[in-house]
Amino acid sequence: MIWNEKIECMSRNQMRDLHSERLKELVNRTYNNVAFYRKRMKDLGVKPADIHSIDDIVKLPFTYKTDLRDNYPFDLFAVPMKDIVRIHASSGTTGKSTTAGYTQYDIDNWKELISRCLTMSGINSGDIIQISYGYGLFTGGLGIHYGAENIGCTVVPVSGGNTRRQLQIMSDFGTTVLACTPSYALHLADALTEHGYSLKEMKLKVGIFGAEPWTDNMRLELEKKWGINAFDIYGLSEIMGPGVANDCIEHAGLHVQEDHFFPEIVDSHTKLPVRDGTEGELVFTTLTKEGIPLIRYNTRDLSTLNHEKCACGRTMVRMKKITGRSDDMLIISGINLFPSQIEHVLLEMGETSAHYMLYIDKENNLDTLELLVEMNESNLMETIRDLQMLSRKIENALNSAIGLNVKVRLVEPKTIAHSEGKVLRVIDRRMK
Repeated sequence: MIWNEKIECMSRNQMRDLHSERLKELVNRTYNNVAFYRKRMKDLGVKPADIHSIDDIVKLPFTYKTDLRDNYPFDLFAVPMKDIVRIHASSGTTGKSTTAGYTQYDIDNWKELISRCLTMSGINSGDIIQISYGYGLFTGGLGIHYGAENIGCTVVPVSGGNTRRQLQIMSDFGTTVLACTPSYALHLADALTEHGYSLKEMKLKVGIFGAEPWTDNMRLELEKKWGINAFDIYGLSEIMGPGVANDCIEHAGLHVQEDHFFPEIVDSHTKLPVRDGTEGELVFTTLTKEGIPLIRYNTRDLSTLNHEKCACGRTMVRMKKITGRSDDMLIISGINLFPSQIEHVLLEMGETSAHYMLYIDKENNLDTLELLVEMNESNLMETIRDLQMLSRKIENALNSAIGLNVKVRLVEPKTIAHSEGKVLRVIDRRMK
């Protein structure tokens, strides 16, 4: 199914012309209405008249999250406050929160893009969608909500938390689509039996999971535990929220809504664009955003691009699934480590749950790693010797995969805090 075939199947030449037209308009608008961008462009010696096509985007300055924080709350808005109909904000867990303002035009576009994402996930007006993302300043809940209503779904806006209630609603209401973070979906699956439910009585068939990096192994695990087709929805509050990209039934990369968001991949060190298939930092330019347009916003998410036509029929560029960020990369004893590498090993082994917590310390000036991993309730070890053997097996697998020595400690189910929001996987205590 395709929601907007005219756009989603547009030829590459047509899309390029649209990119060029919208970029020129965007640069004019930001130069004239946003002092921050006017100064950045003047510092680079760039004027709106210098932008003739999408190829000229490399002449423009990058934008970073620090820029949004430095201009908190409204200095990057490009329209008067009377034209802003909604404000969302990030959680601010790693610093001052960032704000995003939406005009009615922005909200209408957001609704359209979510409609595309849900449709490419096989969802239609006959579905009952349980939205277990948080509502409020977080973009997740309301972002999915309006698009789901737009395609005619029955929407259950349950928001996050309260596992027992989530499962009861899922059972009583006949939920067919679950929208939440992948870690919370895994937590709900693990809690089924504990709360007196079985998979047989659930009608769930599709999962729309996002808001945190997750691996393909995690997707397979969720599909096995729930008996569903799991889809990755990508977005970030600075750009719009969920709906910037989504994978289709082919699961061959996430289709970027590039008529609204122009993607680039740049080298993490040189910041120069790289060719298709080369991994680097994902950069977005919001071609149509009115409230807070952003030019070359560096997400720090690591991905690749693929401009080939997808087997689903869509021609929109695909980005590789995000499994890490350039700025949450851990450097352990000189070796680069992403938490997703640990998740991949655990899920590939399949002898424990996917819930873990990594503690990083420094002893005698050397970095040390301790990994707590929850056991599966169905696979609890009977003897201390069994636990020791499995711990060593995981340690050896991790050492082979990441080149680091990790002390593994197996813990009982539900020992590690499970979150319905973005899950905390790493505690780095080296600087404390």
